[in-house]
Amino acid sequence: MPATLKIDFVSDVSCPWCAIGLHALEQAAERLAGQVQLDWHFQPFELNPNMGPEGQDIGEHLQQKYGASAEQREATRAAIAARGAELGFTFTAGARGRIYNTFDAHRLLHWAEAQGRQRALKHALFKAYFTDGEDPSDHAVLLRLAGAVGLDAAEAGAVLASDRYASEVRAREQFYTQQGIHSVPAVVVNDRHLIQGGQPVEVFEQALRQLATAQ
Repeated sequence: MPATLKIDFVSDVSCPWCAIGLHALEQAAERLAGQVQLDWHFQPFELNPNMGPEGQDIGEHLQQKYGASAEQREATRAAIAARGAELGFTFTAGARGRIYNTFDAHRLLHWAEAQGRQRALKHALFKAYFTDGEDPSDHAVLLRLAGAVGLDAAEAGAVLASDRYASEVRAREQFYTQQGIHSVPAVVVNDRHLIQGGQPVEVFEQALRQLATAQ
């Protein structure tokens, strides 16, 4: 009987290391099939909660926020693309031209959890932004992705047209911030063990095995 580990995957849909971390964690779990199974829960984190509806040029944003030069940005982009390729995920060069507000995407993900389609929607959002260069704040994009992963598009539209789940999402964001999480991805296992960052598959595999054995 495989050990079940609860996974709270704290992340933002505009975070490239979060896409890397998710794929690496999934592949680690696949290596431990029959020994470990994961109970997935995706928790919201906004890298840029005050981002306006028009978004911001990614180069300008990274320079202002982190002081990164063009050379540093290119080196990071190349490293991210290489890590993604190793995991079978495509970061399309030039696709991520702008950074956007992701709050509505998090509201939709919160709703999707009760529908059993949260992880599928998370994957679709990562692909839409990093591979296809789409705007994750655009309701038309969000509705299309919801329908593509088997969610009711009309109900998704009703969620987006309202402020439904706004207070719940903000409460979850505040909870994880108060727990000391200020960068993502952050993987919380069984509500008490923290694995920080987009770790290699081997690191996740070792951690999951140790936690399952201890359990």
